[in-house]
Amino acid sequence: MSRLPRRALLTAAGAALLPPLPASAAAEPRRLVAALARQALLGAGRPETGIWAYDGTSPGPLLQARQGETLRLRLENRLPQPTSIHWHGIRLPNAMDGAAGITQPPVPPGGDFDYVFAPPDAGTHWYHPQWEAHEQVARGLGGALIVAEAAPPPVDRDLLWVLRDWRLQEDGGIAEDFDNLRDAHYAGRLGDLVTLNGRRAEDFPVRAGERLRLRLLNAANARIFTLRFTGHAPLVVALDGQPVEPHPPEGDLVVLGPGMRADLILDCTGTPGDRAQVVDETYARRPFRLLDIVYAAERLRAMPPADAVRLPPNPVPEPDLARAEAIPVVLAGGMRSMLRPGMQDARARGLAWTVNGHANAPQERQEPLAVLRLGRSYVLDIRNESAFSHPLHLHGHAFRQITRNGRPVPHRPFRDTVLLGPQERMELAFLADNPGDWMLQCQVLEHQHAGLSAMLRVE
Repeated sequence: MSRLPRRALLTAAGAALLPPLPASAAAEPRRLVAALARQALLGAGRPETGIWAYDGTSPGPLLQARQGETLRLRLENRLPQPTSIHWHGIRLPNAMDGAAGITQPPVPPGGDFDYVFAPPDAGTHWYHPQWEAHEQVARGLGGALIVAEAAPPPVDRDLLWVLRDWRLQEDGGIAEDFDNLRDAHYAGRLGDLVTLNGRRAEDFPVRAGERLRLRLLNAANARIFTLRFTGHAPLVVALDGQPVEPHPPEGDLVVLGPGMRADLILDCTGTPGDRAQVVDETYARRPFRLLDIVYAAERLRAMPPADAVRLPPNPVPEPDLARAEAIPVVLAGGMRSMLRPGMQDARARGLAWTVNGHANAPQERQEPLAVLRLGRSYVLDIRNESAFSHPLHLHGHAFRQITRNGRPVPHRPFRDTVLLGPQERMELAFLADNPGDWMLQCQVLEHQHAGLSAMLRVE
């Protein structure tokens, strides 16, 4: 992990209140312009940072849609590189997935591409580049896509926190060591500045008796967030946009690997004038304060509402576990795996990670890891045989998280990204109902760029 500067750059800020949805979808595509921009990441009075952004800001504009309603979005590329957009968590047609080199050619500088799809699932999703993602996300590209339920739950405020980090130079510019070999072989690109919704730390104001829906999104390249809401008892109501039975987070910690999302119900049970910290405990020896929850002088009500919040289920098809076919998936690599099968070939090609003994180079045409039959159920039996954590993301589908290290996973949530710790094993079950070539990738983008990706073909 990068050493943090003494001036305590590792901070965060802000919260976004979701605006009302527009009356209806426009006939013309909504433009998203990817271009160079500048942003005051370090705060007022400090040098601005040159970033890459959608519509001039990082995170990019909040996109909202209604469940099942067609979205039309036009990417206009004004960057000096080709790019594409992956709609992370959306079960959409294969041609719209944005996995450049697999589902579409990259959009060249000066070009554009229309994405047209109807999100079947309500929830908290996001969008980011899939071409040279390790560099383009690190420069700032990414944003949230919220698909509203037909009847959203009653809360006082619906808020979005987009968490990410930045690796900056002393002058405030982004460190351009995107192909750093240490990042590729170890834990990925970890920055020295954490922002929340693109800003540094501020107090987070609440009122006693208030009920919040708090949508958390980890948009970092590699950083894992492990959040403790001191003095509060949040309930998890959705993971990766998919509703779950409301429950407290395990160990009172909300763990988000890159690409992962969690919707929380946070009841403000403090009293006027109270302060409570939200602390990131991922790195036990270096926990840091993300922000302070600060209670206003006036109450909203005596107590938060007593009724529970449950989100309606999404129409994700249920896998048939009794008939599901197992697909073994072995993740290996990193600096300590020199002698494993496939690693010598990977090293010779400048790569560091393998899936089932094979490393896939960026933008390289891949042979499928497995060919799946449309309408059949499968279980990915995944073993992480490396010394590092991997948030594994499957495009185009949602899977049930069935077991972890041989034990049943509580609530068996539907997800699209799971965090496998070193030497962990997981079983993920899904119905292959979406035809096409779909990436299975590590969302630590330096790992993905250095070989840790594969492709599943559904036909």
